Amino acid sequence: MTDGWAFSKWEGTGNDFIVIDDRMMRFPDQDRARVRRWCDRHFGIGSDGLVLIRQPDLTGTAFHMEFLNPDGSRSFCGNGSRAAYACWSALTGDRSPVNFTAIDGEHRAEWSGDRVCVGMRDVGAVERVDERTDSVHTGSPHLVVWVDDPEAVDLLSEARAIRYGPRHAREGINVNFVRLGPDGLEMRTYERGVEDETLSCGTGVTAAALSAMARGLVGSPCAVRTRGGALSVEATAAPPGFREVRLIGPVNQVFTGRIDP
Repeated sequence: MTDGWAFSKWEGTGNDFIVIDDRMMRFPDQDRARVRRWCDRHFGIGSDGLVLIRQPDLTGTAFHMEFLNPDGSRSFCGNGSRAAYACWSALTGDRSPVNFTAIDGEHRAEWSGDRVCVGMRDVGAVERVDERTDSVHTGSPHLVVWVDDPEAVDLLSEARAIRYGPRHAREGINVNFVRLGPDGLEMRTYERGVEDETLSCGTGVTAAALSAMARGLVGSPCAVRTRGGALSVEATAAPPGFREVRLIGPVNQVFTGRIDP
């Protein structure tokens, strides 16, 4: 396309995304340099990832969401999928519940008042790594580290020591620092692919909530506060894991624009 690309910018509790209507399947998603450039906060649009809304590739689904991290790698993104559904609703004028697909399979999305709810994958187990750490895969791999105060953590230093340590350097892992506060969980997240702290992370919020449920600290629904705002996680225990996992929170369109090719 020689006349540039139309895009919209969306955020869900401070987790921000470039969203492109790619139902014509034209975006060169193998061009990692382009993704890195567009997501750059100084030389591009700036975002925590790029969301492509594409034609459905499975019967009975409304669309396919392709998510690319700022480094061009692919993963599932909880808040990104909520933004994708909200954008799809705006594009089509359809606010009915739908199924969609992503890199990790099929999901359910619906409006809950002015918030968007996305069904997450079933979680087979919450692995207890040590007394203060759990490993949970919620579509993306996460470590949940229980601390006295997430705000007191030297997040970049501590998270990078784990993410680039011998166990996780090759595949990478997201690292969440969490505590149980008076009104639910409080947390901060370091995201692989972004390689920095993000104001919110949907799969990380889900991992933290399931870790807390597995430890007997909270029930369902579980309120979770990130630096970017509040979300809620629902889940049904299915030992050793969980099913009917849902991530619920606000989504907002910030602006629209065009970017040169």
